[in-house]
Amino acid sequence: MRKAHNHHLSVGGYNEPFSDFTFVQAADCQLGMEFSCKGAWGYGKGRGYEDDYKSNATWDNEIRWCMSFVNMVNRLEPKPKFAVICGDILDAWPAHLPEVRTKQYTDFVRIMEGLQVPLVCVCGNHDVGNHPTASTVQRYRTDFGDDWFTFIINRVFFIVVNSQYFEFGQKVPEITSEHERWLDAQLAEAKSGKYVHSVMFQHIPFFIHRPDEPKIYYTFTEGIRERLLRKIADAGVSKVFCGHYHRNGGGWYGDSLEVIVTSAIGLQQGQDRNGFRVVDVTRDGISHKYVTLDNIDVS
Repeated sequence: MRKAHNHHLSVGGYNEPFSDFTFVQAADCQLGMEFSCKGAWGYGKGRGYEDDYKSNATWDNEIRWCMSFVNMVNRLEPKPKFAVICGDILDAWPAHLPEVRTKQYTDFVRIMEGLQVPLVCVCGNHDVGNHPTASTVQRYRTDFGDDWFTFIINRVFFIVVNSQYFEFGQKVPEITSEHERWLDAQLAEAKSGKYVHSVMFQHIPFFIHRPDEPKIYYTFTEGIRERLLRKIADAGVSKVFCGHYHRNGGGWYGDSLEVIVTSAIGLQQGQDRNGFRVVDVTRDGISHKYVTLDNIDVS
């Protein structure tokens, strides 16, 4: 697992000229979510839920799914330049279930040590809480490195954001303001003409299918959505890869900006199967396909 520092991540290929390459995008390993959803208390509700989670939570199926992900990525040809997980890496809330989260983190790191390509982690709502606090942000940064950063591979500019700050940063106003100023600076860099493509990674999608659809739990309010989409598109970013929905989705903002919603490595909430996305980058464009995990019969 690569950790960003000073809002920069070293992955390799920083000074290389452009050539075609592949990367893998995934989301929502969320070790422990199956126990949360199938427990007697309902998902994430109440003190009884927390006590039950602390005493009885298991994530054996998520471990199997993550191991299948590692094995499949390691077999891909050509070898991807990196794999990115777009948030909700773990399930246990950092403020309420820190001890369980530590165990989930230990298992996640152990599994991902077997990955033969650099691993990039993106912050999700379960990784800092729905409303981040200074302490939950600091814990994330200790475990995973900076929660927003950039990296460059073969003249392709990658921007990683913490999407919690777009709408839910009220408890950390200084961090939220810093994040927005930083993003504006990176979008100006994306627009500079130095790069063949510019791509963003985040957890929460701006929309599921259409930019004018009503807000639901999994997306942003219309005003925030439109403001951000407009400036991202104006900067020439062509793809925004997301997770959070635990189903596949996606659509276009105008003719130039595609929002891709990738289902989970972990528990599904729709009809899709566990999987990840293989992304091919050429000078002419970026294409992607969803690949389902093998060996995931956990019945």
